[in-house]
Amino acid sequence: MEWKMVWKDVTIGFTIAGIVAALIPDSFFQTLFINSNLGKTDYSFLEILEHVFIGPIAAFLTFIGSMGNIPLAALLFGKGVSFAGVMAFIFSDLVVFPVLRINAKYYGWKMALYILFLLLSSLIFTSIFLHYSFDFLGILPDPSQVSIQDESYFQINYTFFLNITFLIGSVYLIWLGYQKYKDMHYMKEMAPKSKNMETILKYIAILSYIWLLGGLAVQFFII
Repeated sequence: MEWKMVWKDVTIGFTIAGIVAALIPDSFFQTLFINSNLGKTDYSFLEILEHVFIGPIAAFLTFIGSMGNIPLAALLFGKGVSFAGVMAFIFSDLVVFPVLRINAKYYGWKMALYILFLLLSSLIFTSIFLHYSFDFLGILPDPSQVSIQDESYFQINYTFFLNITFLIGSVYLIWLGYQKYKDMHYMKEMAPKSKNMETILKYIAILSYIWLLGGLAVQFFII
Protein backbone atom coordinates (compact mmCIF):
# COMPACT_ATOMS: atom_id res chain seq x y z
CA MET A 1 0.00 0.00 0.00
CA GLU A 2 2.81 2.40 0.88
CA TRP A 3 4.70 1.72 -2.33
CA LYS A 4 1.55 2.08 -4.40
CA MET A 5 0.84 5.41 -2.75
CA VAL A 6 4.26 7.09 -2.94
CA TRP A 7 6.22 5.56 -5.85
CA LYS A 8 5.39 8.45 -8.17
CA ASP A 9 6.34 11.12 -5.64
CA VAL A 10 9.62 9.42 -4.74
CA THR A 11 10.55 8.86 -8.39
CA ILE A 12 9.93 12.49 -9.27
CA GLY A 13 11.72 13.68 -6.15
CA PHE A 14 14.94 11.78 -6.80
CA THR A 15 14.88 12.87 -10.45
CA ILE A 16 14.50 16.51 -9.46
CA ALA A 17 17.37 16.17 -6.97
CA GLY A 18 19.59 14.75 -9.71
CA ILE A 19 18.67 17.48 -12.19
CA VAL A 20 19.30 20.17 -9.58
CA ALA A 21 22.70 18.67 -8.68
CA ALA A 22 23.77 18.49 -12.32
CA LEU A 23 22.32 21.62 -13.90
CA ILE A 24 21.69 24.33 -11.29
CA PRO A 25 24.74 26.57 -10.68
CA ASP A 26 25.98 27.51 -7.23
CA SER A 27 25.01 31.13 -7.84
CA PHE A 28 21.33 30.16 -7.81
CA PHE A 29 21.58 28.73 -4.29
CA GLN A 30 23.61 31.71 -3.12
CA THR A 31 20.80 33.98 -4.36
CA LEU A 32 17.95 31.84 -3.02
CA PHE A 33 19.58 31.38 0.41
CA ILE A 34 21.06 34.80 1.19
CA ASN A 35 24.79 34.97 1.91
CA SER A 36 25.25 31.21 1.55
CA ASN A 37 28.63 30.18 0.19
CA LEU A 38 30.83 27.13 -0.06
CA GLY A 39 32.44 26.39 3.28
CA LYS A 40 30.67 29.18 5.16
CA THR A 41 29.47 28.43 8.67
CA ASP A 42 29.16 31.91 10.24
CA TYR A 43 25.65 33.28 9.65
CA SER A 44 23.71 36.10 11.24
CA PHE A 45 20.37 35.38 12.89
CA LEU A 46 18.46 37.06 10.04
CA GLU A 47 20.32 34.93 7.49
CA ILE A 48 19.48 31.76 9.39
CA LEU A 49 15.87 32.87 9.71
CA GLU A 50 15.66 33.37 5.95
CA HIS A 51 17.19 29.95 5.34
CA VAL A 52 14.68 28.16 7.57
CA PHE A 53 11.80 29.85 5.74
CA ILE A 54 13.17 29.14 2.27
CA GLY A 55 14.02 25.50 3.11
CA PRO A 56 10.39 24.38 3.53
CA ILE A 57 9.38 26.35 0.43
CA ALA A 58 12.05 24.54 -1.59
CA ALA A 59 10.86 21.22 -0.14
CA PHE A 60 7.23 22.02 -0.98
CA LEU A 61 8.06 22.95 -4.58
CA THR A 62 10.10 19.79 -5.14
CA PHE A 63 7.37 17.77 -3.33
CA ILE A 64 9.69 15.02 -2.14
CA GLY A 65 8.99 13.29 1.13
CA SER A 66 11.30 11.70 3.66
CA MET A 67 12.44 9.02 1.21
CA GLY A 68 13.64 11.53 -1.38
CA ASN A 69 14.71 14.67 0.41
CA ILE A 70 18.08 13.57 1.85
CA PRO A 71 20.02 13.65 -1.47
CA LEU A 72 18.83 17.19 -2.15
CA ALA A 73 19.42 18.20 1.49
CA ALA A 74 23.03 17.01 1.23
CA LEU A 75 23.34 18.96 -2.00
CA LEU A 76 22.03 22.15 -0.37
CA PHE A 77 24.44 21.76 2.57
CA GLY A 78 27.33 21.25 0.18
CA LYS A 79 26.32 24.43 -1.66
CA GLY A 80 26.69 26.47 1.52
CA VAL A 81 23.18 26.56 2.96
CA SER A 82 23.21 26.87 6.75
CA PHE A 83 22.70 23.84 8.98
CA ALA A 84 19.40 25.35 10.17
CA GLY A 85 18.18 25.75 6.59
CA VAL A 86 19.10 22.18 5.73
CA MET A 87 17.40 20.81 8.85
CA ALA A 88 14.28 22.83 8.00
CA PHE A 89 14.35 21.29 4.54
CA ILE A 90 14.65 17.77 5.97
CA PHE A 91 11.91 18.31 8.55
CA SER A 92 9.66 19.58 5.75
CA ASP A 93 8.84 16.04 4.67
CA LEU A 94 5.53 16.52 6.54
CA VAL A 95 4.61 19.75 4.76
CA VAL A 96 5.29 18.66 1.19
CA PHE A 97 2.48 18.60 -1.35
CA PRO A 98 1.76 14.81 -1.30
CA VAL A 99 1.22 14.87 2.48
CA LEU A 100 -0.95 17.98 2.15
CA ARG A 101 -3.07 16.15 -0.43
CA ILE A 102 -3.48 13.14 1.84
CA ASN A 103 -4.48 15.30 4.82
CA ALA A 104 -6.95 17.19 2.66
CA LYS A 105 -8.47 13.91 1.52
CA TYR A 106 -8.99 12.75 5.10
CA TYR A 107 -9.81 15.99 6.91
CA GLY A 108 -10.64 18.61 4.28
CA TRP A 109 -8.53 21.53 3.05
CA LYS A 110 -9.23 23.82 6.02
CA MET A 111 -7.91 21.32 8.56
CA ALA A 112 -5.08 20.27 6.22
CA LEU A 113 -3.87 23.87 5.98
CA TYR A 114 -4.13 24.24 9.77
CA ILE A 115 -1.99 21.12 10.23
CA LEU A 116 0.45 22.54 7.66
CA PHE A 117 0.75 25.77 9.68
CA LEU A 118 1.38 23.91 12.95
CA LEU A 119 4.03 21.66 11.43
CA LEU A 120 5.71 24.56 9.64
CA SER A 121 5.91 26.62 12.84
CA SER A 122 7.33 23.65 14.78
CA LEU A 123 10.00 22.80 12.22
CA ILE A 124 11.17 26.42 11.95
CA PHE A 125 11.61 26.69 15.73
CA THR A 126 13.27 23.28 15.96
CA SER A 127 15.71 23.99 13.12
CA ILE A 128 16.87 27.25 14.68
CA PHE A 129 17.18 25.58 18.10
CA LEU A 130 19.27 22.73 16.67
CA HIS A 131 21.55 25.10 14.79
CA TYR A 132 22.43 27.19 17.81
CA SER A 133 22.63 24.15 20.09
CA PHE A 134 25.10 22.42 17.78
CA ASP A 135 27.03 25.67 17.39
CA PHE A 136 27.21 26.12 21.17
CA LEU A 137 28.54 22.57 21.57
CA GLY A 138 30.99 23.05 18.71
CA ILE A 139 29.61 20.14 16.66
CA LEU A 140 28.18 21.89 13.60
CA PRO A 141 28.97 19.67 10.56
CA ASP A 142 31.58 20.85 8.07
CA PRO A 143 29.93 21.57 4.68
CA SER A 144 33.27 21.34 2.85
CA GLN A 145 33.17 17.57 3.36
CA VAL A 146 30.01 17.23 1.23
CA SER A 147 30.63 16.47 -2.45
CA ILE A 148 27.74 14.66 -4.11
CA GLN A 149 28.91 14.74 -7.72
CA ASP A 150 32.31 13.24 -6.91
CA GLU A 151 30.95 10.28 -4.98
CA SER A 152 31.35 6.71 -6.23
CA TYR A 153 27.80 5.46 -5.95
CA PHE A 154 28.11 1.80 -6.93
CA GLN A 155 30.54 -0.46 -5.14
CA ILE A 156 30.60 -4.14 -4.26
CA ASN A 157 30.72 -3.77 -0.47
CA TYR A 158 28.61 -4.56 2.57
CA THR A 159 25.94 -2.05 1.46
CA PHE A 160 25.53 -3.93 -1.82
CA PHE A 161 24.91 -7.23 -0.03
CA LEU A 162 22.53 -5.59 2.46
CA ASN A 163 20.57 -4.13 -0.44
CA ILE A 164 20.32 -7.55 -2.08
CA THR A 165 19.21 -9.13 1.19
CA PHE A 166 16.48 -6.58 1.83
CA LEU A 167 15.41 -6.69 -1.82
CA ILE A 168 14.84 -10.44 -1.54
CA GLY A 169 12.94 -9.90 1.71
CA SER A 170 10.79 -7.20 0.11
CA VAL A 171 9.93 -9.39 -2.87
CA TYR A 172 8.91 -12.18 -0.51
CA LEU A 173 6.71 -9.86 1.56
CA ILE A 174 5.03 -8.50 -1.58
CA TRP A 175 4.32 -12.03 -2.78
CA LEU A 176 3.03 -13.00 0.67
CA GLY A 177 0.82 -9.92 0.82
CA TYR A 178 -0.80 -10.56 -2.54
CA GLN A 179 -1.32 -14.23 -1.77
CA LYS A 180 -2.98 -13.48 1.56
CA TYR A 181 -4.93 -10.32 0.77
CA LYS A 182 -5.44 -10.34 -3.00
CA ASP A 183 -9.22 -10.76 -2.62
CA MET A 184 -9.55 -8.31 0.27
CA HIS A 185 -9.59 -4.54 0.53
CA TYR A 186 -6.27 -4.26 2.37
CA MET A 187 -4.28 -3.84 -0.83
CA LYS A 188 -6.06 -0.63 -1.77
CA GLU A 189 -4.37 2.71 -1.32
CA MET A 190 -4.48 4.16 2.17
CA ALA A 191 -5.73 7.51 0.86
CA PRO A 192 -7.24 7.50 -2.64
CA LYS A 193 -6.51 10.81 -4.35
CA SER A 194 -7.67 12.89 -7.31
CA LYS A 195 -7.62 10.83 -10.51
CA ASN A 196 -6.50 13.79 -12.60
CA MET A 197 -3.65 14.63 -10.24
CA GLU A 198 -2.57 10.98 -10.03
CA THR A 199 -2.63 10.70 -13.82
CA ILE A 200 -0.44 13.78 -14.17
CA LEU A 201 2.02 12.48 -11.54
CA LYS A 202 2.07 9.09 -13.22
CA TYR A 203 3.10 10.54 -16.58
CA ILE A 204 5.70 12.78 -14.94
CA ALA A 205 7.11 9.71 -13.15
CA ILE A 206 7.26 7.83 -16.47
CA LEU A 207 9.08 10.79 -18.03
CA SER A 208 11.46 10.68 -15.07
CA TYR A 209 12.32 7.05 -15.80
CA ILE A 210 12.85 7.91 -19.47
CA TRP A 211 15.13 10.78 -18.39
CA LEU A 212 17.11 8.46 -16.09
CA LEU A 213 17.46 5.77 -18.76
CA GLY A 214 18.58 8.41 -21.24
CA GLY A 215 21.21 9.59 -18.77
CA LEU A 216 22.51 6.05 -18.32
CA ALA A 217 22.66 5.60 -22.10
CA VAL A 218 24.65 8.81 -22.49
CA GLN A 219 26.97 7.86 -19.63
CA PHE A 220 27.79 4.33 -20.79
CA PHE A 221 27.43 4.43 -24.59
CA ILE A 222 28.10 8.00 -25.75
CA ILE A 223 30.53 9.71 -23.38
